[in-house]
Amino acid sequence: MTISERNAMCVLIADDQPQVRSALRLLLLQRAEPTTVEEAADLAELRELRCTERPDLVLLDWELPDQGGCAALEQVRAAWPQATVIVLSGLPESRQAALSAGADAFVSKGDPPEQLIDAVRQCRLGEAHTAST
Repeated sequence: MTISERNAMCVLIADDQPQVRSALRLLLLQRAEPTTVEEAADLAELRELRCTERPDLVLLDWELPDQGGCAALEQVRAAWPQATVIVLSGLPESRQAALSAGADAFVSKGDPPEQLIDAVRQCRLGEAHTAST
């Protein structure tokens, strides 16, 4: 079932920087129209969020300090195999590693906001999107 097949869309954001989480939340609420957006600073906090029973989309910082990269993606996939996972990174060179590890899409934090919105929209349609420069 793709995200668009359900009316409600729950988005989880995992990033250790509060200002990044806030900016992502605001961008999503203004442009992607999710029903719920929840934030976590690390993986432990992520697992405790309200809509973790069935999130549609997880925005995952590739450089989470507690356990980032492939290990974080593995944990997210194990917890919510149905969720779409878009990896975010300040390091555009992480793109290939994230996609090879199983991310549905990759967006560099340096990309324009439209890149993330496009990736979310593509994921809502059930299509992979690999934006980044």
